[in-house]
Amino acid sequence: MSLKERTIKGFSWAFLDNFANQGIQFTVGIILARLLTPQEYGLVGMLAIFLAVADTFTIGGFGEALIRKSNPSREDYSTIFLTNVCIGFAFYVLMYLGGPAIGAFFDEPILETIIALLGLTIIINAFALVPRVPLIKNLDFKSITKISVSSNLVSGSVAIWLALKGYGVWSLVWRRLIHDFIACILVNILSRPPLRLHFDAGSFRELFGFGSKLLVSRLVIEVYNNVYYLIIGKFFSARDLGLYSRANGYKDIPSRNLKDVILGVSFPALAEIKDDLPRLRQAYRKLIRSTMFLTFVLMSGLAAASENFIIGLIGEQWRDAVPYLQLLCLAGMLYPLRELNMNMLVIKGRSDLFLKVEVINKLAAVPVILIGIFMGIKALIAGLIATSFFDCYLASRWSGKLIGYSFKEQVGDISPSFALGLATGIIVFLAGIIPLPALATLSLQGLVGLGFVISIAGFFKLEPYLEIRELVFSRIRFSKAF
Repeated sequence: MSLKERTIKGFSWAFLDNFANQGIQFTVGIILARLLTPQEYGLVGMLAIFLAVADTFTIGGFGEALIRKSNPSREDYSTIFLTNVCIGFAFYVLMYLGGPAIGAFFDEPILETIIALLGLTIIINAFALVPRVPLIKNLDFKSITKISVSSNLVSGSVAIWLALKGYGVWSLVWRRLIHDFIACILVNILSRPPLRLHFDAGSFRELFGFGSKLLVSRLVIEVYNNVYYLIIGKFFSARDLGLYSRANGYKDIPSRNLKDVILGVSFPALAEIKDDLPRLRQAYRKLIRSTMFLTFVLMSGLAAASENFIIGLIGEQWRDAVPYLQLLCLAGMLYPLRELNMNMLVIKGRSDLFLKVEVINKLAAVPVILIGIFMGIKALIAGLIATSFFDCYLASRWSGKLIGYSFKEQVGDISPSFALGLATGIIVFLAGIIPLPALATLSLQGLVGLGFVISIAGFFKLEPYLEIRELVFSRIRFSKAF
């Protein structure tokens, strides 16, 4: 099977995986949000930065290093597996011992018990990273789909049952723990990587040389992404953090999850052609055009329909999350473009540039965060919008130099999609003026927005729309052929 055929198949399964899992998580999330309070969501959100940092140290950049290496040996897999497991256990001990201090920091004693349980996911995920690598390298997203759908179904069902029984915040805790445990078991069953209890110092030095810079970069990213949870949880209230976390979660549905699908498939595919610059640049331009077409349309539509989205789906108790969602949608619009450009630095082996860009971006965000502490959550998110533009520019500038695809060219390629997204947002907002119940209005807005996008993109023959349509038709033809 050719790289193109494997990539098309990979995208198809990755989109199916994302669609199915988002459907499950979305449904479970709606039910839980109606059963639980913003404060209970906020309690779990307070621990986000600690879990993210621990997971980052455990996983590091070793996964990308193994994927990028052409033919990793058994010693490579075994060495990274043992390294991850040892780091995972060490960080769990630190989290467990630090539980009382974390509870005191937020003035929430219950966090001590929550972190002792949630911290187990660090160890669980350490056992799952290396077995997942062969599936990704082989573009076996069919197996990945089976793993994620199964773990989401079981963990979501248990969480709903616990919430109905009145277990409150513990339903959220057990949901994550059960999800990661089932995913770990299944990935080890379906992958069966070539492992043995052996640590090879040479393999470690080689992979750590590349992965260490990614480790520091990922650490900077995770601290930055989760520092908002820390600040809101410390300086505001658990309820405010719960509102923010729900809004941020809904923003991530089109933004972060679209990025995860695209990067998950494109990274191994582009890594195979990283030395063929014309072919790499052509594939990358198509990827950016298609990704940003979907991102602009989806994020604009969600921002325009946010009030009916929040109230219609999870109820009046979450109304105060509406302005957060609107602002976060603006902040998330350029996120996939930024991540695609950062991914190109990794593909070209420039983890040093990856780290440099991350450090510069996050240092520039420090004064914005400090201002937000004194001016409120909305000001904090407004600052996030401003830094996202600078963040995207810097990533595009450096990746563009490596492959001859400048920031100006990227802007030119995505401008038609931005214009369509802006128009879609206006049309969706106007459709929401009709006085109907929230869910009915939301459905109307969705149908109007979808019809508008298909009509206008088809009429003007926008390249990204045609490329996405061709990808879908290629998958249909490919499925019939096999």
